[in-house]
Amino acid sequence: MRTGRMSRKTKETDIQLELNLDGTGIADVNTGIGFFDHMLISFARHAEFDLKVHADGDLYVDEHHLIEDTAIVLGKVLADALGDMAGIARFGEARIPMDEALAEVVLDIGGRSYLVLKAEFAAPRVGQFSTQLVKHFFETFASNAKITIHASVYGDNDHHKIEALFKAFAYAMKRAVKVEGQEVKSTKGLL
Repeated sequence: MRTGRMSRKTKETDIQLELNLDGTGIADVNTGIGFFDHMLISFARHAEFDLKVHADGDLYVDEHHLIEDTAIVLGKVLADALGDMAGIARFGEARIPMDEALAEVVLDIGGRSYLVLKAEFAAPRVGQFSTQLVKHFFETFASNAKITIHASVYGDNDHHKIEALFKAFAYAMKRAVKVEGQEVKSTKGLL
C-alpha cells in the first residue's frame, strides 16, 4: 500500500493528515473552512485517494496559515507515499468542465517543483476561503511534493472555477501516480 501520514504542530496550526494513494476516494476532512473542506473532499473523491485531514488553526487571524500548512503536509505525505516513484506514470493531465468553467492541469512528478497558474477571480472570497489562496495552496503543495504543475481555468463563477481546478488536479494526480511498470521513468534512473 502506498500510504503516508504526518502530524505537524506549530504555534499557528495543528494538522494530522493520512493519505492512501490506492484507496477508493473516501475522505474525512475537517479544517474549519467549509469551502476548503469541499475542495479536499472533491480532490480525494476524484483522485480515488483515501484522505483524512484534521486541522485546527488560528482562524481568528484568517485562513492563510491553515491552508498553507495543510498544503505543506499534503505535499510531504504524497512524496512519502510515492517513495522512490518506481513504476509510476509520472505525468498526468486532465481537462474538467464545471458548467461555464473549464480547468486544465498538467503535471510532472519529476522531483522538481514549479507552478504556473493562469487564473483570475472576480470575488475576494468563496465562503471563508480567500481566492488569493488558490495559487498559494498549489504553489506550496508543488514545492513540498516536488511536482511541476501547469494549471489554467476560465469561467464566470469563482466557485465553479476553483472546484474545476481541484477536480482537474485530482484526475491529473490519479493518472500520474498510476503504477505502469517497475522502472523509474527517467533517463537518469532516479527522480
